[in-house]
Amino acid sequence: MILEVRHLSTHYLVRHNPLARFGHRDHLIRAVDDVSFAVTAGEVFGIIGESGSGKTTLARTMLRLCDSTAGDVLHRGRSVFAMDSAELKRYRRSVQPVFQDADSTLDPRQHVGAILEEPLLIHGIGDAATRRQHIRAMLEQVNLSPSFMQRHPSELSGGQRQRVALARSLLLNPEMLIADEPTSGLDPLVTTQVLALMLRLKQDHGLTLILISHDLETVAYASDRIAVMYRGRIVELSGGEDFAQRASHPYTRFLLGVERRVPEIPVLEGVHEHIHGAEDGCAYANSCPHHLHVCHSISPELRETSQGHLIACHAIAPE
Repeated sequence: MILEVRHLSTHYLVRHNPLARFGHRDHLIRAVDDVSFAVTAGEVFGIIGESGSGKTTLARTMLRLCDSTAGDVLHRGRSVFAMDSAELKRYRRSVQPVFQDADSTLDPRQHVGAILEEPLLIHGIGDAATRRQHIRAMLEQVNLSPSFMQRHPSELSGGQRQRVALARSLLLNPEMLIADEPTSGLDPLVTTQVLALMLRLKQDHGLTLILISHDLETVAYASDRIAVMYRGRIVELSGGEDFAQRASHPYTRFLLGVERRVPEIPVLEGVHEHIHGAEDGCAYANSCPHHLHVCHSISPELRETSQGHLIACHAIAPE
C-alpha cells in the first residue's frame, strides 16, 4: 500500500462580516468530508466529479498543501501530517503534483530551463552540467526539443506548457504523481496526446498515478479503479474496466447521461449546513429521483455491494 486516506475531512469556516452577523450564523463548507481509500503501487486511481465536488481540495490535503480537519493520510504507513520538515521534503519528492493550471505554476519571468532546474536545486541534485543533461533528457521524454530550455512559458502552447509541468514533476524521479485536471483547457487532440504521454511515462518510470478530472471518459479509459465524489464525499468506488456497466449510484448514472436529476432546491453553497448537521441526510437527496424518507435524515455509508464495488446509497441493496 503506497498511499492510504483514512476518514479525511477538510472543512472551512466562513465567517460573515461583523457588521452583518446579526441573524446570520457562520457556516461550514465541507470541501472534503470523511473520505477513505487506498492506492496500491503501480495503480491508476481515478477521481471524478463536477466542479466543486472537493477533488482539488482532496489532492492538496493529501500533499499537505492545506490543513486537514480530521482523519489522516498515510504514505507507506507513515502519517503525512506527523512528518517533520525533513520527512515532508522527502515525501514531496516521492509524491509529486501535476497542477490543473500550468500557466499559473510556471514562472513567466523564467525560461523553461530555469523552471525545470529549480526542483533539482531545492533537493541538491547534481552539479550544473549534470542538471542540464538531466533536463534535456526529460524534455525529450515528454516529446519536447531541448531548444525549449531557452523559451519562456508565454512562447508555448497550452499543450507544451502542460508537458513542461509534467517534465518538472518527473525530474525528481517520484514514485507517485497526483495529477489534478492535467488536460483541462486543452483541445481534444492535445488532451489525447497528453493522456497517452502520461500513461507511457507511467509505464516507463513505474509510477503510481492518481488522476483527478471532471472528464469521465478520460478517467474511465485510463484508470484501474474510479472513485466518484459529490459534495466532498465518495459516493461510489468501482473498477475502471467495467465502470460504465457497473455504475449504480444515481449521481454516477447522471454523469454517464443515463439518469435524470431532479432540479435542486435553489439554495446557496454551504447553506445546507445551516439546515442540517454533519450527519443529517444524503447530500444528493434533493437531486435524486430515487430518494427515500431515510435519505433526508441519515447520511449513507460507503459499503461494498459486490466484489470491489462500493456505493453510498440507501436505495441500493447489496447484490
